[in-house]
Amino acid sequence: MRRPVLLVIAHGSRDPRHAATVHALVRRVRSLRPGLRVETGFLDFTVPSVPGVLESLAAEGVRDVVALPLLLTRAFHAKADIPAVLAKAPARLRVRQADVLGPSPLLLAALERRLYEAGLTPADKSSTGVVLASAGSTDPEAIAVIAAIAREWRHTGWCAVRPAFASASLPRTEDAVRELRALGCERVAVAPYVLAPGFLPDRIARSAAAADVLADVLGPAPEVARVLLERYDAARTPELAAVGALGA
Repeated sequence: MRRPVLLVIAHGSRDPRHAATVHALVRRVRSLRPGLRVETGFLDFTVPSVPGVLESLAAEGVRDVVALPLLLTRAFHAKADIPAVLAKAPARLRVRQADVLGPSPLLLAALERRLYEAGLTPADKSSTGVVLASAGSTDPEAIAVIAAIAREWRHTGWCAVRPAFASASLPRTEDAVRELRALGCERVAVAPYVLAPGFLPDRIARSAAAADVLADVLGPAPEVARVLLERYDAARTPELAAVGALGA
């Protein structure tokens, strides 16, 4: 049976680094799952658009699509924007929306990868405070998830971990940096919990001026690519179960 096409849905940005990073991540996903067709669509600012990709797939005769939001939390885009776009897909397409990427232990591993690439070592964990800096949201569920991730990450050995937000919510990154200094952490690192460069990640970087270490965005980290495939497989679970029952 032909596997559904994986359609990765990114927000889009006027910043060309955003699309370049999304495409790099998609290339890594393809390298991990040869033979899986992976397409990319953007909600805004960048082409191809999600409706355009869906129309093209339908015209080719594709029947099954798993639409995967390239988002770290279930906020407005995952709950409203993307379902609204997918609801207008051509009738001949069966489109299933996969879950967002976070939270996931693999994303914590990717965050640590970026911190080590920025100069930290595992031996630094107990003396280093980390700011988990996300884009921010007005959605209480999304804010609660970021706070829970920070608490979980703290238990892996860091001196302390504090959430921070680039917009819509408080505290800001610079405030969290000051708090960790006041706690007595020997050094402070900022880990952007964002997928690609752009306006808000740049704001996080500026706000991290007083930190000792600033990690890169998650980008095409192998752990992120593996999460995408996990979400794709989970969205296919009913189909796979039906195939197994037929073969029993």
